[in-house]
Amino acid sequence: MRLNYNKYMINPFKLLGISDDVVNAVKDLGFENPTPIQEQSIPVLLEGNNDFVGLAQTGTGKTAAFGLPLLELIDFKSNKPQALILCPTRELCLQITNDIKNFSKNISGASVVAVYGGANIMQQLREIRNGVQIVVATPGRMLDIIGRKAIDFTNVKYVVLDEADEMLNMGFQEDINDILSTTPDDKKTWLFSATMPPEVRRIAKNYMDSPVELTMGTKNTGNVNIEHEYYIVRARDKYAALKRIVDFNPEIFAVVFCKTKMDTQDVAEHLIKDGYNADALHGDLSQQQRDKVMQRFRERNMQLLIATDVAARGIDVQNVTHVVNYSLPDEIESYTHRSGRTGRAGKTGISICIVNSKELGKIRQIERIIGKPFTKATLPTGFDVCEKQLFALVHKVHNVEVNESQIEQYIPRIMDEFAELSKEEVIKRFASLEFNRFLEYYKNAPDLNSSADDRGERGERGERGERGPRNSEGYTRLFINLGSVDDFTRGDLLSFVCNNGKISGKSIGKIDLKGVYSFFEVEDATVESLFNNFKGVEFNNRGVRIEKTADGDGGGERRGGGERRGGFGGGGRREGGSYGGGRSGGGDRRSSGGGGRREGGSGGGGFRDFSGRSREDRGGNAGGAGRREGGSGAGSGDRRRRS
Repeated sequence: MRLNYNKYMINPFKLLGISDDVVNAVKDLGFENPTPIQEQSIPVLLEGNNDFVGLAQTGTGKTAAFGLPLLELIDFKSNKPQALILCPTRELCLQITNDIKNFSKNISGASVVAVYGGANIMQQLREIRNGVQIVVATPGRMLDIIGRKAIDFTNVKYVVLDEADEMLNMGFQEDINDILSTTPDDKKTWLFSATMPPEVRRIAKNYMDSPVELTMGTKNTGNVNIEHEYYIVRARDKYAALKRIVDFNPEIFAVVFCKTKMDTQDVAEHLIKDGYNADALHGDLSQQQRDKVMQRFRERNMQLLIATDVAARGIDVQNVTHVVNYSLPDEIESYTHRSGRTGRAGKTGISICIVNSKELGKIRQIERIIGKPFTKATLPTGFDVCEKQLFALVHKVHNVEVNESQIEQYIPRIMDEFAELSKEEVIKRFASLEFNRFLEYYKNAPDLNSSADDRGERGERGERGERGPRNSEGYTRLFINLGSVDDFTRGDLLSFVCNNGKISGKSIGKIDLKGVYSFFEVEDATVESLFNNFKGVEFNNRGVRIEKTADGDGGGERRGGGERRGGFGGGGRREGGSYGGGRSGGGDRRSSGGGGRREGGSGGGGFRDFSGRSREDRGGNAGGAGRREGGSGAGSGDRRRRS
């Protein structure tokens, strides 16, 4: 039950237990009433003697939920670190730091330091040496500073893990373990997260003692202020569909999500060339470049920010009207974080997905996770866009602020210019200045909407794990000797293939991640260039091997040296090796069952030291090692393991 603040003459934050200095700072920032997560968590955290787990969506005010209690619990007469806040990205690190500095502006001696990569570490070390009570950090840079023995956490009483699910998604589990090992055992840990996957639950179990758990709404659900829509288009029409959505929403102020940094750059460059105010945000930008892009976006000097999931973490920009999923995320939970960029601080927003018919299954999965249905929307026609733009211009003219003192001197000349035109003609001509541009572009505009035909339904069955056709039309299925044992997710594999193969993410079809290998689809037209670009590519000092597959789960044509006929499960003669396959010899392999004598083989076999590095390829299968004579697919004969 929420408090009825109207019956009190006291500031609502004061009622929660916040001191006057902090309350006045919060009032100066324009905050009058606490959000639900703040209202429920602040009284618990102010007690200072409980571990805490808070589950709430992005944009619900989590920074103040933990930041305000910290300011009440810390001794600002001491210049030693007493609170550590860990978060996944530098943008979020800076945002949290700025917020807490604003909250503490009336507290004498308060010091907050941001520690993150991409900035001058010497400056950060100087700030720490000068004395600090609250350290806000990304895990990588924090470990670097700990490694230099430049910070002492023996006085830390509180550790906050913000966006814990995202830190785990980004691979910071070991870093978090190492950092927490340097803090006192009796500290209190406060964990905030938008979703509660098993990995986050394990953190709560490993590092917390009977934590108080607070869930705002249902776990993993989406913000109730966000509407969810999807458009079905053909893959080749995705960019045209994006432009039509933008044109139909003249006041759009949006974040557009792509899977890879190459896609973000590609989409942003095309939008800029087509006259849209857009820019890209991805991991290859320097900190200075990122700051410049984000400053333009925050000041609304840019209409469309094209970003990857990682680059967009921690973006807190007010009044974002739309989130556009140009590509669906590989990890379904990531959709919650994407859509959370809009509908913040009680405002409404729209999250749009541009999908092909094969991705309908994933839309259904997202619906189940967020607990909200998607609306199937229809892309507007060219006429609809022109009409919308025309009346947007009319409204803009109607609402424009006239600077009387400046324009007055030009009015006589303007009236002379229009003396021969009637009022109706003047209106027509002004409206046509913008209208004609869209009219020309959308003349004979095609219908971009695609229906879920039976091919799409088969794709949806595939998303649900049902058996369907092996290859999508227009795509070639490829094998790669990387998988989940290499700590790859589907998103990681997509980025690895796109970045090393120098192809766009839209050229990739379905990805089937296995243990020690994986399969993925790539557009037929890009297969040759992909093979060429992957020559000599290594991962963890191991050659990366890519092969075409047949209709089964392997076999087929092998590229990159040598020749292979037949499939993984089949017999046939096997000669030569493959990309990065180590010392791959020739030899015969007889019978489809994998029996007979086999010497030589693929780069995945041979004598392995079980660190993943092949020492000597003397036979064996993709997962085995040593000499193999006879036996079945499970492998028999010598299997040597280096201790």
